[in-house]
Amino acid sequence: MKAIAKRVFDIEIESLQRVAASLDDTFTDVVQAILACSGKVIVAGVGKSGIIGKKISATLSSTGTPSFFLHPGDAFHGDLGIVSANDAVLLVSYSGETDELLRIIPFLKWNNNLIISITGNALSTIAKNSNYHLNTTITREACPLALAPTTSTTAALVMGDALAVALMEQREFKEEDFARFHPGGSLGRKLLTRVKDLMRTDDLPFTAIDASFTDVLMRMSTGRLGLVIVGSPNAVEGVITDGDLRRALLKNPDTSQLSVTDMMTPNPVIVNDEEFINNAEQVMMEKKITTLLVGSSLERTISGVYQIYNTAQ
Repeated sequence: MKAIAKRVFDIEIESLQRVAASLDDTFTDVVQAILACSGKVIVAGVGKSGIIGKKISATLSSTGTPSFFLHPGDAFHGDLGIVSANDAVLLVSYSGETDELLRIIPFLKWNNNLIISITGNALSTIAKNSNYHLNTTITREACPLALAPTTSTTAALVMGDALAVALMEQREFKEEDFARFHPGGSLGRKLLTRVKDLMRTDDLPFTAIDASFTDVLMRMSTGRLGLVIVGSPNAVEGVITDGDLRRALLKNPDTSQLSVTDMMTPNPVIVNDEEFINNAEQVMMEKKITTLLVGSSLERTISGVYQIYNTAQ
């Protein structure tokens, strides 16, 4: 089974290398044409090519190039109404002779659409009727019967990925832009969510500067944050973490001799509640801490506590 898998990889890699070697200035022309297009990129394909087309369209949309997938069968029965004159249309068909795609080309020409095709046959009808053709001719399919689209669909998918990446780099598409299109994902949450959205504000564990070791330990236990804040919301003097407690005990096991000032870290890091989670966690990594006080570092006041594990909640 491993030998079969390796053979499939080798066959597909060989064809991808061939497609990569055959890239010419047409690819650059396609990227420039899409950048100049004021409309969407409509992607169409049938069968396995249609599935690849859906993925290409989704990748374009999530990386700064508005795109929709249009099923040619539906298009021929009314859905061509979503195609405006300023849209670019990307047709995906390895043979270049897919009947359903051929049937919508007359409308696209009448509508003055920019037509781009990805096929494995530069002499095909679809290729000849396109403004730009991207050639994905493969050496052979990985399917031993040479029937199931395998290598050919991989080549089309990689060509679509190459287009999406080239476009996003030309648009200077950044992480923040990606996050705006993925607000429900972990990246979107980190780049768009602010500290105030995840910080804890209720029953924060404060303790007095003259508190005993037992008082500190009890307040830390009831606070359930693994720390206590020395001072008050309007006058923070320091923090004591459970690690600080352990280190203090190793130095002096006699708890009656341990004062708050012996155990606390003065001038703890405080971030503003409007800070983005991504920036706050960068500070935490640099400081090698897992908790941030939230408030005003200048006035030494706090309104909440943010801990890094909150991002998983």
